[in-house]
Amino acid sequence: MAQVLRRLHGAEITKHPDLLIGIDGSDDAGVYRISDDLALVQTVDFFTPIVDDPGDWGRIVAANALSDVYAMGGTPLTAMQLISWPRDVLPWSTAADVIDGAVEVLTRAKCTLVGGHSIDDRDPKFGFAITGTVHPDRIITNSAARPGDRLVLTKALGTGVIATAIKEGAAPPSSSRAAISSMIRLNAAASATAVSAGIEAGTDVTGFGLLGHLGEMLQASNVSATIDVAEIPILPGAVEIAAEGHVPGGTKRNYQAVKGVVDFGDTPTALQTILVDAQTSGGLLLSVPETALGDVVAAIIAGGDLAAVIGRIDVRTDRKLISVG
Repeated sequence: MAQVLRRLHGAEITKHPDLLIGIDGSDDAGVYRISDDLALVQTVDFFTPIVDDPGDWGRIVAANALSDVYAMGGTPLTAMQLISWPRDVLPWSTAADVIDGAVEVLTRAKCTLVGGHSIDDRDPKFGFAITGTVHPDRIITNSAARPGDRLVLTKALGTGVIATAIKEGAAPPSSSRAAISSMIRLNAAASATAVSAGIEAGTDVTGFGLLGHLGEMLQASNVSATIDVAEIPILPGAVEIAAEGHVPGGTKRNYQAVKGVVDFGDTPTALQTILVDAQTSGGLLLSVPETALGDVVAAIIAGGDLAAVIGRIDVRTDRKLISVG
C-alpha cells in the first residue's frame, strides 16, 4: 500500500513522531501514541457478500474488521460502519438484518457502534472503521519474529475456497457451517493471551493467505520459516473443494505473489492452494518463543481457540523465504 501511494502521489508518506505504526510497513493497523501509556489503534475493512444469510454476512464483516485490532494486541472501542446498498434492488430491511448481525458481534466485543456512512451503489458492500487502544510498549507487530520462535495458528484455513463454493452452490453444508462458525469467532481471547505472555510478533491471516501474511512477517523481521504442512488445521471439505476448482481470484493472485519465495517441496497442489487461500476473518499467526510455547498454547486452547504449532522461525539464509515440508 505504501509503495502504491508513493507512485500515485509522488511524495513520501506523512511522518509524525507519535505515529508508531503507519502504512509504510505491512502491519494490520495503524498505531498513534496519545501518551506514554496509551495509543490508538485504527483500521478499516469492507467487502461484498460472501455468504447467503445477511445476518451472517454482518457477523463476519464485524469479526473481520475487529481482527486487525486484536492482531496488534489492542482492545477495540468504537466502530463506524460503511455501507453501500442498491436501494432500488434490495430492501432496506435486508440491510437492517446485516447491521443487526454485525451489532451482535460488536456487542460481544464490547465495541460501540457510534455512526457511519451509507451510499447508493450497484453492489452491496459493508464494513467498519474500528478504533481501539493499546499500550505503546505492548504492541504486537509483524517485525519482531526471532529465530527459534515457533509459529502458532489459531484458526483453521479454507474460508476462501469454501466461500467461493457457497457462491457457486457447490459447498457441502458441513463445510459452510464450519467456515461461517470460524469467520464469526473473535480473536479476542487469543490476542489477550498473546499480550499477557509478552508475545511481540504476530499478524492475522486474511486476504493474502497464510503464506502471504507469513511472508510479510518474515521480510519485516529479516528471518525465514519452515512450515510443517501436516500440522496446519484445515476446515472440513476445503481441500476437496480446492481440488474441484472452486478457487477465488484472490487466492490465485496470492499464489503468483508468493511462488518465488516459497519452496513447496512435494506438497500436493490442492494443499498449496489452501496455504495461499485468501481468508476472511482468519486466525492469529503468532511467533512464540520456545520457552513460552507450552503455556501460550495451553492458554489459547483454554480460551476456546485452536492453537496449532505449524512451524518455526529460522535464521535468514540464501534459501527460499518459506520452506513447506
